Parts: sequence; C-alpha cells; structure tokens
Amino acid sequence: MDYGKYQYQKSREERKQKSKQRKIEVKGVRIGLKTGQHDLEIKAKQANKFLDQGDKVKIEIILRGREKALLDIAKEKLNNFIELISPEAKIEKQAEKQPRGLSMVISK
Repeated sequence: MDYGKYQYQKSREERKQKSKQRKIEVKGVRIGLKTGQHDLEIKAKQANKFLDQGDKVKIEIILRGREKALLDIAKEKLNNFIELISPEAKIEKQAEKQPRGLSMVISK
C-alpha cells in the first residue's frame, strides 16, 4: 500500500470524525432587576431552547447604580427565573457576584 494513500485515508477519517463532534457553547441570557414577568417568561423560553440544543446557558442579572445594594432581591429574582426554566436543568455554577450584578451557569 502506498504511504501517500494511507495518509490521505487517515486524514479523511479524522475529518469525518471531527465533523460529527459538537462543541458545547455557552449562550447568554441577560435580565434586569426591573424586567417584567412576561419578559422573563419569554427569556426562559429562549433559555429552554438553548438547553434543548445542548448548549449551556449563562444567566446574568444586571444591576445598575444603586441597584447594586439590593443583592438579596436580585438573588430572589434569579431564583424565580430558574423556576421558570425546565425542571431538567441543573445548576453548574451557583450565583456569584460580578462587577455588574450576578451570574450563574446552567445546563441540561
């Protein structure tokens, strides 16, 4: 067997395997402290869509100005948003404080 032919077949197999792989992306959903209930439901539907596609979802709650002093209310809002998302979703990274608010990562 020709070595060039062997190299060609091996590269084709690797390319075929690589095309079947799927990289897991982290998609983001941003909500604010003043975001209404209907908007939260729409964003939860979008997050469920991302989870169904096999991606992870990073949920950020943005706090501006004096809202940064209301961390307990922001955590409560974040927990209410998590309840709207499908029950199969598991929390990969708990809510942690960021410079602009809170964020957490969930996956299916």
